[in-house]
Amino acid sequence: MTNTRWPVLPSDTWRDTYPTLHMWTQIVGKIALALTPRTNHFWNVALHLTSRGLITPLMYYRDRAFTITFDFVEHELLIETSDGATEIISLEPRTVADFYKLLMSTLHGMNIDVRIWTMPQEVPNPIKFEKDVTHRSYDPVAVNTFWQMLLAMKPVFDAFRAKFIGKCSPVHFFWGSFDLAVTRFSGRRALERPGADPITRESYSHEVISHGFWPGSGAMPNPAFYAYAAPEPAGLKTASVRPSAASYSSDFSEFLLPYEAVRTANSPEADLTAFFTSTYNAAADLAKWNRIELERS
Repeated sequence: MTNTRWPVLPSDTWRDTYPTLHMWTQIVGKIALALTPRTNHFWNVALHLTSRGLITPLMYYRDRAFTITFDFVEHELLIETSDGATEIISLEPRTVADFYKLLMSTLHGMNIDVRIWTMPQEVPNPIKFEKDVTHRSYDPVAVNTFWQMLLAMKPVFDAFRAKFIGKCSPVHFFWGSFDLAVTRFSGRRALERPGADPITRESYSHEVISHGFWPGSGAMPNPAFYAYAAPEPAGLKTASVRPSAASYSSDFSEFLLPYEAVRTANSPEADLTAFFTSTYNAAADLAKWNRIELERS
């Protein structure tokens, strides 16, 4: 079955576009990291889905507020300030180094001077932004399709999140791992991971059950939904989950559900809801979460 609301990502052009767009979002995300107060689990730096693309949190520089938006309809990067100033950078094929230089010079021209650490996060063989002339592809059709995929699935994420009354993240887009995610918390602290970096230490300071979507790259070549618990309770690997296309990956220590299986289902929304719900139920029960206090009756 074909569901036009859940489009097919053009893998041939997305393969080269993805690493470029990933680095562009990291540059913008690091500006948010520099200019927003750090909240728990780095929620302050995540991007959020809009009717046109992805947007930063509201950021402040001196006496002004501003946002940066990736517009995947007109394929523009919009910088908008609280005093009415607007600057636009076209999203088109250009190196990461050129994008970085152009964005920083544009901000400087708007009297916004911010310094960021230019080393990318959560990628193998990182190249500093100002030196990255390797990644330079941008296919507007592939990017718009990727955004349409996020729009199709977000209502399912939102409905799933709404059933939980304990501590829970927003449904947000992390530019480090380049995934749409929502994370539930038991309220109990987790044991600190030996040798963990500061980001991992903060992200997993408390028990979590997390769900999300990767568009596919590297070790995970195809788009897929995921679910995991950290720390993982005994018995989760063999738990029965739905739909039938979902399975536990020992390589990733997560349940995975291919996007293609959801897209072609009779009801993509029902299958994705079943995946979120069944994996959460299994993990929460095995980890002995106090579900009566954490969920809507």
